[in-house]
Amino acid sequence: MDPSRKRKTRLVVALAAAVLLAAALVYTSFNTSSEAVDPGRLMASAVVGQSYELTGKVADGSVARDGSTMEFRVKAREGDASVPVRYTGAVPDPFREGREVIITVRKEGPIFVGEKDSLVTKCPSKYEAASETPS
Repeated sequence: MDPSRKRKTRLVVALAAAVLLAAALVYTSFNTSSEAVDPGRLMASAVVGQSYELTGKVADGSVARDGSTMEFRVKAREGDASVPVRYTGAVPDPFREGREVIITVRKEGPIFVGEKDSLVTKCPSKYEAASETPS
């Protein structure tokens, strides 16, 4: 086999492998993503033992700590639906009542248990229009 034909064969094999790897990466990235659900949708459709990404605001007056465990309620941005969450793990510094959070939870009876170290706070955007008060 002449050297130029060997090079072409190697190039075709390398390009085919690269295309297959890229397709596998795209498939996994889209297949593993899950949509975050709000408390109203979660309460209506949650299945015991299944994991969900819960998003909403920490309800005022709902945070209670007991050692390394924390319990709080996550409420919907609009409406008054809320769910109880029990969480053990790292708590971000900006976590507080009224702050938007995203947490991976699974239903265990009447409460949702947060996956360890899955709590993330969403900081208010500095680009949102500030509410103006008349002077």
